[in-house]
Amino acid sequence: MGRLGLTEILVIVGIVILLFGGKKIPELMKGLGSGIKEFKNAAKDDQTTPPAKKEEEETK
Repeated sequence: MGRLGLTEILVIVGIVILLFGGKKIPELMKGLGSGIKEFKNAAKDDQTTPPAKKEEEETK
């Protein structure tokens, strides 16, 4: 167990195509990409917010 080889990756991709169809995959990837983008933006905003301002936001 451990690393995935080329055969395993091709089997996984084949199963995904069978389950979702060729037309749904771009929609799924678009949703995944936007979700990751939102997560990164939220993480970045949380790091740049000073602690005093965080306390004010929490008390509102």
